[in-house]
Amino acid sequence: MNSRGTSYLLKDSIPITEFSASGPFEGHDLLRRGFTSAKNELLPSHPLELSEKNFQLNQDKTNFATLRNIQGLHAPLKLQMEFRAVKQVQRLPFLHSSNIALDTLRGNDECIGFEDILNDPSQSEVMGEPHVMMEYKLGLL
Repeated sequence: MNSRGTSYLLKDSIPITEFSASGPFEGHDLLRRGFTSAKNELLPSHPLELSEKNFQLNQDKTNFATLRNIQGLHAPLKLQMEFRAVKQVQRLPFLHSSNIALDTLRGNDECIGFEDILNDPSQSEVMGEPHVMMEYKLGLL
C-alpha cells in the first residue's frame, strides 16, 4: 500500500460535498427544525400585520426615547442593559419559560393578555428529545 494511504484514490473522484443534500432538494431535519409550514413562507397578507409583529419593538423604542427626554441618557442605557441581562437567562431548550423577569421590566406582569390564557405549555406541540436538543444547542451535533 502507498504511504499516502487511500487519500490519493479520492483525489480525482467527485467531492463528498456533492452528494450531500443541499439546495431545493435538501432533506428536512424534523428533530431539530420541526414540521415545515407554508404559512412561514408567505408574505404578510394585511398592511397592519408587520406593524403588529413589531409592536413590542416599536413600543420599546418609544419608551426609551421618552425616558431619554425626561431623565437623560443614562436611564434608557441602564434599562437596555437590564433587558439584555434578563434575556440571557433561560431555561433548558426543552422546558417552557414564562420570562417573568422580562415581563416585570416591561410592566406587563400586572396585565392579563391573550398569550397568558392561550399559551399553556402543557398543550405545546414543540417537545423534543431533551438530550438531542441540548447537544444541538451546545453545538455538538
